[in-house]
Amino acid sequence: MPNLFEKSLSEIEKIISDLGAEKFRAKQVREWLDRGCPEFAMMKNIPVELQQQLSEKFRPLPIMDEKKLESADGTTKFLFALSDGEKIECALMRTSYGNSVCVSTQAGCAMGCKFCASALLGLKRNLSADEMFAEVLRCQWELRAGGGTKPNGDKNQNDATHIVIMGTGEPLQNTDNVILFMERANAELGIGWRRITLSTCGIVPEIKKLKEIGRPFNLAISLHAPNDELRGKIMPIANKYSIADTLAAGFDFSAAHNRQLMIEYNLLGGFNDSVENAEELAALIKNKLCMVNLIPWNPVAELSWERPSNNQAHRFQDVLLSRGIHSRIRRGRGADIDSACGQLRISKG
Repeated sequence: MPNLFEKSLSEIEKIISDLGAEKFRAKQVREWLDRGCPEFAMMKNIPVELQQQLSEKFRPLPIMDEKKLESADGTTKFLFALSDGEKIECALMRTSYGNSVCVSTQAGCAMGCKFCASALLGLKRNLSADEMFAEVLRCQWELRAGGGTKPNGDKNQNDATHIVIMGTGEPLQNTDNVILFMERANAELGIGWRRITLSTCGIVPEIKKLKEIGRPFNLAISLHAPNDELRGKIMPIANKYSIADTLAAGFDFSAAHNRQLMIEYNLLGGFNDSVENAEELAALIKNKLCMVNLIPWNPVAELSWERPSNNQAHRFQDVLLSRGIHSRIRRGRGADIDSACGQLRISKG
């Protein structure tokens, strides 16, 4: 079923007129769509008859709720159905510094990382910029408890304040649409470039393209190993682009915007979490402007990795800190609903 969100105001005006309703209703419907309203029945100033007529022919957004799960830590995970029936997941994380939306850029993923749920069913297709933007709008609707209002005018409480492009998919296999999405989020939602983070496995030519585009968002490199041999065992991309080339492109991008490069390192118990691994990683990025996010592996039922103990994760971090490298251990938000890092997938029953 087609959706109205992707149609222009003039197209909506024609649809409304063809249904026998007043032309001015089109602007009202457009306003509801731009707030992320997920159902025509929630459009309070639209006549019930018109709501019903529209629902018979269209979906409001290019994404439709199929399931919503709430975590004990305040994270909300959505399972969305796309207009063609494909599925994606998206997570809304409420934190002390604002509200972050973890956005998917593809249905599925082709990168084949051995520790990640997103790759289990392979790549289905890229998402459009509209579909990605709708993920943020739907989360913002959730934050505003429907209606699109801003109680108390407090942006931190009622708006999405940060975007992390770390959901299902590899963003740099869909670069053009991802850039369009980020530009729209910046221009229309007022989300600053420095509050947008894009995470990539490391497609070097596309990282170089990002530098040419010149948008000052945060870049994160999913590294997960301190050498090419170890990385190649868990990340097929390592067989095409070396760590040296990947980091060089990443640091080049970040230097152009005077930002630290974020390095993501998934700690897999007994595989890449030893003190020796930490020392090798420290040597690799010594004296570089970067921050290392250490991510103790979040369990995925189909995969057999082990999560390292808290003591082991802190031992790894201590090595980095002792070498003057900024590092933190990422909290696994939403792990109880399978929405933590590495747990998002096409669908989850």
